[in-house]
Amino acid sequence: LEDVEITSSDIEGWLVANQSGITVALDVTLSPELKKEGISREIVNRIQNIRKESGLEVTDRITIEIASHSELDDALKTNEHYIKEETLADLLTITQYLDNGTIIEFDDIATSIKINKL
Repeated sequence: LEDVEITSSDIEGWLVANQSGITVALDVTLSPELKKEGISREIVNRIQNIRKESGLEVTDRITIEIASHSELDDALKTNEHYIKEETLADLLTITQYLDNGTIIEFDDIATSIKINKL
């Protein structure tokens, strides 16, 4: 043991934990696909909160308008079906400018969302 020195160091992009002789390593690098999925899930959460604050019933169908944002648009287009299904939306529209929407912010994204009951 005097001749050996054991050290540990982090590996970039990996999260490593060790306990009771078991080591687990996770690749925590965010791929573009994972980032889009995370953005879409956050948008669903925000829309559901807006629905609740607006007094809509759980079964009410809606339309969604979202102000365009460079990091948001691709995620919305890629995951449009998921977002519409989770929020009971018949229409999801990305617009350049939105009047009277609810402003939301998360990560480095700031946009406006407007929902309407059908």
